[in-house]
Amino acid sequence: MLEKTDPMSGILSSAGYFCAHARHLNKNMSIKSTIAALAASPFVFAGAAFAGPYVNVESNLSYPDGEYSSASTDLHVGYEGVAGAEGKIAYYVQGGPALNHAESTDDTDLDFSGKVGAAYALADATSLYGEISGATDEDAQGESLVNWGAKAGVKFTF
Repeated sequence: MLEKTDPMSGILSSAGYFCAHARHLNKNMSIKSTIAALAASPFVFAGAAFAGPYVNVESNLSYPDGEYSSASTDLHVGYEGVAGAEGKIAYYVQGGPALNHAESTDDTDLDFSGKVGAAYALADATSLYGEISGATDEDAQGESLVNWGAKAGVKFTF
């Protein structure tokens, strides 16, 4: 997964694979944390929260049974911000074209997709998050439809 610069990327990440090699993961996380801290250091005094527009390019590939099946690449423009008197609510909305490729037809379609997400800080190290997504598609008869998706979770940080 590509690193995202938006603050919601860690909260609402689609990736979430557990690595059995804890030492390797810990080493990678330490290096990533150091790089992230260095990259963020110019913004430490810029303010408590960053809100505004962004561009997010994301590609999702499907390999059931180890064989390539399909790919979807979203080219989204979005806006993120923080709400609430104490800044405990982070949100984002994004949308744009989606390029969908299917191996079965070896064809690429251009559709539209979008996402809306939010997170609420319960405590300093605990937050709830959720996302609703939708993408246009076409059924076997050529009728337009929208495929919906949703996710929710709790994030604990240490």
